[in-house]
Amino acid sequence: MLKSQDIFILLKLVVMKSKTWSYPILSVELGISPSQIHAAVKRMLAAKLAIRQNDKIVPHFSNLEEFLIHGLKYVFWAEQGEMTRGMPTAYAAPPLSELLVSSAMEPPPVWPDPDGEVRGIAFRPLHKSAPQAARADKEFYQLLTLVDVIRSGRARERKMAIQKLSLRLGQYASDNKPKY
Repeated sequence: MLKSQDIFILLKLVVMKSKTWSYPILSVELGISPSQIHAAVKRMLAAKLAIRQNDKIVPHFSNLEEFLIHGLKYVFWAEQGEMTRGMPTAYAAPPLSELLVSSAMEPPPVWPDPDGEVRGIAFRPLHKSAPQAARADKEFYQLLTLVDVIRSGRARERKMAIQKLSLRLGQYASDNKPKY
């Protein structure tokens, strides 16, 4: 059974492209124990969201894209809470915040974070360490926010996020092709 942290870890592998990774490296970058990452990788392989390629484990991009677009919002739906301080996500964060004008009446969705600089409606991230990991990796942050739009957005926002996500996954997949 997949856990939301599995998708969180898998999205990090996506932005790492063809870079070599290890369980301790991912542990430090994501704030998740190596044993939890190891268990997550086993679940990803079993779910066919990742594959072994030349002694490396890499995302299975077409399966991942299909799952993110069509299944994620039903399995790891968006849970919103009360007003809190945090880090903007979904439509309130890049890359969609640059394209959409948000209503001044509606507070933005934020991942709860004591170091956050924005007040908004609490939005439960795929993993509690999302704000810290996202601050350290802009590409990862943007991928997580696109996924959050798919989990929670209105039809127009979702369509835009799906287009951007598909484009990025295509780029990452072409960067990750084995070189012979």
